Amino acid sequence: MKTLHFMLLRIFGMFFLIALLFFVLVLQLLDVFANLWRYLALDTPLSAVLHIAWLYLPKCISYSVAPALLFAASYCLGILYRNNELIAILGSGLSLYRLVLPLLLLGLVLSAGGFCFEETVVIDTFQAKNELYRATIKQEVSLSNTNVTVMSEDSRTIYQAEYYNDKKRSLTQVLILIRDADGSFRSRLDADWADWNGSNWVLHNGRRYLRSAQDGQIGEERIAILDDKQLSEPPATFQKTTRRIEELQAARARDWVTRLRRAGLPYREALTEYYNKFFFALNPLIVVLIASGVGGRFRKNILLMNLLASLLLTVVYYVGQMISLILAKNGMIPPLAGAGFAFVVFLSLGLALLRAART
Repeated sequence: MKTLHFMLLRIFGMFFLIALLFFVLVLQLLDVFANLWRYLALDTPLSAVLHIAWLYLPKCISYSVAPALLFAASYCLGILYRNNELIAILGSGLSLYRLVLPLLLLGLVLSAGGFCFEETVVIDTFQAKNELYRATIKQEVSLSNTNVTVMSEDSRTIYQAEYYNDKKRSLTQVLILIRDADGSFRSRLDADWADWNGSNWVLHNGRRYLRSAQDGQIGEERIAILDDKQLSEPPATFQKTTRRIEELQAARARDWVTRLRRAGLPYREALTEYYNKFFFALNPLIVVLIASGVGGRFRKNILLMNLLASLLLTVVYYVGQMISLILAKNGMIPPLAGAGFAFVVFLSLGLALLRAART
């Protein structure tokens, strides 16, 4: 059995490396040619283009592992069947499951290793690549925001502004609602604009509605300038959300989701992407499982049919994953279900295919 497993891994490893290099090259060329007109228009030096491509290389490897595994596993089993070697192996009493067990273990190891590689290498290099790209094409990212609502950490102060100017650190058409510890109304502040003095917001040209502690009546007063130390929500909370979960490590992504929740900002999309980080890392296991379950099911055009069937199921898997993610981001299903639904379905399907495979 060790000899068979060694033979299988030797064939598989050769095709896997070839496929991995091919897919990495394709992704690099797609990125270069998609931005070639920008590079030419701005006379970008070749060294800068090569530096961007170098920083993009780890991300390309991360994307390429799953399709390379799919191609290698399908092609490897197809070759064994075409040469009648798989028939001889199965005829000797060795099941397909025991034969492909090293491939499944390799898929599991690459899933765990891929997650660690993503956390330690890919995220930092991909973020550096995006920053270098924006600097190269002179693209500025504005952090100003419109129609922004923010809740303080203790959930007792709610800010609403029509526009936040990040350069000036100012708010336009501000409404601030302050509540007591039990959630009841305490006061409301309306102002034409507010600016940040380094420690708190200063309101200009507004009104204050304050509930009396004695009779509970709400009084109104005009304010020219109000400098209240309690209005200390930092300007960064009002900035446009530009962080992408794929550019954050898992711990930082979790903290970012927590911050969005605390501030009362939409967080479902970020939470879905956070969960998807873990299920995306398991894609190598899924594609190997699918390719192993499909392997050896066709008697004619074995190599082509194995690859096409595996590719079709994998495409359905990725499309299903994309649809479930969209549903989760739009609030139709829970974030965890959106990230893991396709994985659970195709894990069950792959195990069923492998169990029903010819022995």
